[in-house]
Amino acid sequence: MSNRDLLVEIGTEELPPKALRSLSEHFQKAIESGLAKQNLPCASSTPFASPRRLAVIVKSLQEKQEPSTVEKFGPALKAAFDSEGKPTKAAEGFARSCGVTVAELQEKDDGKVSKLFYSETRAGENTAELLPEIINSALASLPIPRRMRWGASRDEFVRPVHWVVILFDEEVVPATILGVKAGNATRGHRFHHPQAIELSSPAEYETALEKTAYVIPSFSVRKEKTRDLILAQAKTARASVVIDEDLLEEVTALVEWPVGLTGNFDKEFLSVPKEALVSSLKTHQKCFTMEDADGNIHPGFIAISNLESSDPAQVIAGNERVIRPRLADAAFFFEQDKKRSLDSRREQLKNIIFEKSLGTVYEKSERVAGLCKAIAVALSVDAEFPVRAANLAKADLITGMVGEFADLQGVMGYYYAMHDGEHENVAMAITEQYLPRFAGDNLPETEPGIVLALAERIDTIVGLFGIGQPPTGSKDPFALRRAALGVLRIIIEKQLPLDLAVCIENAVAQYKDLPEIDGLRQKVLDFIFDRFRALYADEGIEANVFLAVDAVRSSSPLDFDLRIKAVQEFCELKEAAALSMANKRVSNILSKLDKQPGIEIKTGLLTEDAEKALSEKLTVLLKEVDPLLQQQQYNMALTAMASLQPEVDQFFNEVMVNTDDEKVRRNRQSLLQQLRQLFLRVADISLLQTA
Repeated sequence: MSNRDLLVEIGTEELPPKALRSLSEHFQKAIESGLAKQNLPCASSTPFASPRRLAVIVKSLQEKQEPSTVEKFGPALKAAFDSEGKPTKAAEGFARSCGVTVAELQEKDDGKVSKLFYSETRAGENTAELLPEIINSALASLPIPRRMRWGASRDEFVRPVHWVVILFDEEVVPATILGVKAGNATRGHRFHHPQAIELSSPAEYETALEKTAYVIPSFSVRKEKTRDLILAQAKTARASVVIDEDLLEEVTALVEWPVGLTGNFDKEFLSVPKEALVSSLKTHQKCFTMEDADGNIHPGFIAISNLESSDPAQVIAGNERVIRPRLADAAFFFEQDKKRSLDSRREQLKNIIFEKSLGTVYEKSERVAGLCKAIAVALSVDAEFPVRAANLAKADLITGMVGEFADLQGVMGYYYAMHDGEHENVAMAITEQYLPRFAGDNLPETEPGIVLALAERIDTIVGLFGIGQPPTGSKDPFALRRAALGVLRIIIEKQLPLDLAVCIENAVAQYKDLPEIDGLRQKVLDFIFDRFRALYADEGIEANVFLAVDAVRSSSPLDFDLRIKAVQEFCELKEAAALSMANKRVSNILSKLDKQPGIEIKTGLLTEDAEKALSEKLTVLLKEVDPLLQQQQYNMALTAMASLQPEVDQFFNEVMVNTDDEKVRRNRQSLLQQLRQLFLRVADISLLQTA
C-alpha cells in the first residue's frame, strides 16, 4: 500500500500571539490523534504556525486504511434456538444487528460455551475521504476560550478563516473547512507578498513561503532567527542582551518575517529603576533592553519588525517617539512615589480587600507580621527585620508605578524602602517575599526574605482553607498549589528545621475567626505535603517511596525529604526487596491480631536458633541505629538495618510464629513487632512492595 505526504493549512486573520504556540501544538496532536483513531499510520508530523496560519505536514501517510475484520459473539446456542431448532428472538435480533440472516451466522466456542458468531472483513476507506472529518474534529478540539463568527457564516473559530489548503501529495482533497473550500493556494506576507501562491505538493510549502513570500512558517525556525537578530543587534551596539524567553515567544508569534532594529532613548531615563524600564519596553512596545559591560541598562532597545522597510531609520524613529512618553510616565511615577514613604501608605491598605471573608490587605499584613515573628523565633533569627518587612510588604501596591506596571510589585517596594532609609534587609525581604514565582525560580536569599516568603504563603493557604475555599480540580484562583510548592522548596533547599504543623497553628492563631477551623491544621498539612508528589515525580522518585515515608509522616518537610532520599537509596541495595517483602509479611501477621504485642522480648522463651539470632542482631542494631536516627542520618540507619536480611530470612524459613504455645507465640510476635517498629522509625518499607 503506497504512502503520501499531507499538508493541512488554515489561513486566518492575525491569531492571538500568546496562544499561537499552544494552538499549533494542539492542532498537530489532534491531527495525529484523528489519524490514529482511523488506523492511518504515518512516519511523522511537523507543525507550522505564524500570525496568519496554522499548518501541519504529515509525512508518509498511508493512502488507504488497512482491511479490518469485525467479529461479534451472539447469544449461546441454547438461547439462540428453541426445542424445535427454530431461531429465537435473541438470535434474530443479533442477526439484524449484524445485517445478515440467522442462516448466515456461524457457531463458535468463546472458551466457555458455543455461541452464534459473526465475522466480516471490511475493506479500508480511502484516506482522502476521511480527512475532512479528521480536520474538522481537530479544529473543534483546540483550546479556544472564546470563538468568534464572521460574515453571515455560522462557523466559529478563534479568528476569521480566509483560506484552507489540503494537499495529499499532488491531490487537492475536496472539503469545506469552517465555511471555506479547500484548495492548493496559500498566501504570503500581508504586505510583501499578499497574492496567492499555488502549491503542487506539501514538499514545496516551507520553501515557497520562505524564498518568495517573506514568510518563515516554522515557529521554531522563526524563533531562532529572531534570537539571532537580537544578538546581532546587541553586538553592533557593543552591548549585551538578556533575552526574555516569554517575550521572545510573543514576538515570534507577532511576525512572519522578522527584521531587527535598534533604537535609543534619552539617558535621563537611566535614573529610573532598571526593572521599570525593562517592564515598560517589554509590556508596551515588545522591545528588548540591553546592558553595558557592568550590567547597567544601556540607553537603547531592540525591536523586531514584521517587514523590511526601504527606510528603516523612519521605523526606528517611530518606535523612539512612542517609547519616550512611556518612559517619561515611568520617570514621573517614580519621582512622585518617592514623595511619600511606604509606611505612610499603609493606612490605604485598609481600603483594599484581600478576600471578602478574610478582610483587607492591611489586616493580612498584620497577620503575616505576627506569623513572621513566630517563624523567626523557631529558626532562631532576628525577628525585627522580617516583621518590619511584613508591615511594609504590600505598601507599594498603592504607588503609581505598581499601578501602571503590576509586575513590579515587590521590586518597587525595594527601591522605595531604600529611599525611605529602611534597613537593606527589610528592603530585600519586600522584594524576596514573591520568590519563588514559578517552578524553578530563584529562592529568597536573606533570612528576613525567607521568613516573610514562608509567612506570606502559609497565611494565604490557612486563610482560604479556613473559609472553605481550597483548590478544586483545575480551579485554583489564589494559586495555593504554587504557594504550597514554594513553602516546601524554601524549607528543603534552605535546610530549615521547621515543624510545619506548628507554623500552621501559629498562622491560625493570627485569625480572629475562621468558620472551617475544625481539623484545619491537618487539612492544610495534608494539602501541602501532597505537593511533595509532584516534586518527587520530577526527580524520578517512585510513588511507592513517597507512600512508604508518608505512612510515618513527620510534620517537618526537611525531615520528610531526608527520609525520602534515604529510602530511595535503600531501594538500590540488594537486600531491599527481601526486607521489604519480610516487612510486608510482618505487617500482615500483626494486623490480624486483636491486640498488638509490645516490643519487650523474654530471652528465656527464645528456643529456636533462628529467633535467637534475630533477637541478638536486633539488640545490637538498636544501639547502633538509635544515635543515627536522632541525628536524622536515615540513609546510614537504613544501610545498617539492611544487614538484618540473613537473620530475617532464616527466621521465616525456620520458625513458626503462630505456634500452639501461647507464651512462645506472643514472644515471637513481640520480636516481629520490634523488627517492624525499628523500620517504622524511618518509613513503612512494606509499602515498597507494589504487588
